Amino acid sequence: MTHLLLAVIYLSFISLGLPDSLLGAAWPSMYREFGVPVSYAGIISMIISAGTIVSSLQSDRLTRKLGAGRVTAVSVAMTAAALFGFSISLSFWALCLWAIPYGLGAGSVDAALNNYVALHYASRHMSWLHCMWGLGASLGPYIMGLALTGSAGWYGGYRYVALLQLILTFALLLSLPLWRTAGSEAADETAGGPLSLREIFRIPRARAIMVTFFCYCAVEQTAILWASSYLVLYRGVPAQAAASFASLFCIGITAGRALSGFLTLKLSDGQMIRLGQGVIALGLLAVLLPLGEYAALAGLLLTGLGCAPIYPSVIHSTPAHFGADKSQAMIGVEMASAYVGTCLMPPLFGLIAAHIHVALFPVYLAVLLALMVAAHERLLAQSGREKGNSAADSAR
Repeated sequence: MTHLLLAVIYLSFISLGLPDSLLGAAWPSMYREFGVPVSYAGIISMIISAGTIVSSLQSDRLTRKLGAGRVTAVSVAMTAAALFGFSISLSFWALCLWAIPYGLGAGSVDAALNNYVALHYASRHMSWLHCMWGLGASLGPYIMGLALTGSAGWYGGYRYVALLQLILTFALLLSLPLWRTAGSEAADETAGGPLSLREIFRIPRARAIMVTFFCYCAVEQTAILWASSYLVLYRGVPAQAAASFASLFCIGITAGRALSGFLTLKLSDGQMIRLGQGVIALGLLAVLLPLGEYAALAGLLLTGLGCAPIYPSVIHSTPAHFGADKSQAMIGVEMASAYVGTCLMPPLFGLIAAHIHVALFPVYLAVLLALMVAAHERLLAQSGREKGNSAADSAR
């Protein structure tokens, strides 16, 4: 039964990734049809992100009340409805309205699933599950591309993915009894009451892990958004080639997470995060130094490989740092911190590139990496001191 539930969770992570790249793939066709500027994709993206932040912060309350299985099923159903809504929208403002349930569904399921896996499964599964997210994120544009080249158009692309989400919703509803087979879901997720933001901020180490997550997602999304522009505008790589080469970063993340699952058999979460940070530093050094085009490309691949273990390892380490009773609340604020970093930091680099120079791309990422390392080391130091104090109290 445990293995069957794990299979359902793997499918859920693929489902999480499916919608994430649809807007970018479809927007070149959508904005002309709606007669809006190409930049309006940012409005929809920000509405989705805002909804995701809100639902992430409410995930502790929802999961304690409904359980991870029900929250996942309801959230996927909301996402399916929102995607179908996109497919029947006749105006830009209709898209904005459907973007609200789109974001609200995404945040709850992300936080609930991550916490459930962190509590009930080994670290290797967290890495492989996030590898499945990468698979879903890669399949989404492929499905949209098939729809765009056929007669279905972008409407059909959204409809196809909505249908897949609806099928998964029924599978999740059928799997609800499996979520309780471990016998610990209720105890883990309903002990005590939901924590307010004020209470969360008072928890030792909470700010350190939030800054760690904020900086990590800022590095990841800034690299995804601006690597191509850096290669074209500073390195002189042709635009078509740069678009393909920039995908090396995403390939590095996906392949790295598959590899990380095996490395977690020997290394702890903290060691995996430090290893990832070290590999990112090497990658950025290769991008920064004037060693030629191929060194920069290798640097992007290394940076992606370094990013691979950090997200799943930070999530999986949360119960160990804060306890199972607080992990859902903490993972909720971690998800919110991640989306705030995603919303704010890539556009900030856009301003730097426009008003100073795009050549600062690796320097910007290096500053974010340094802040991430400092926050994570502070987290580990505070955890070590608290464990030491607890051991001393027990000895007395």
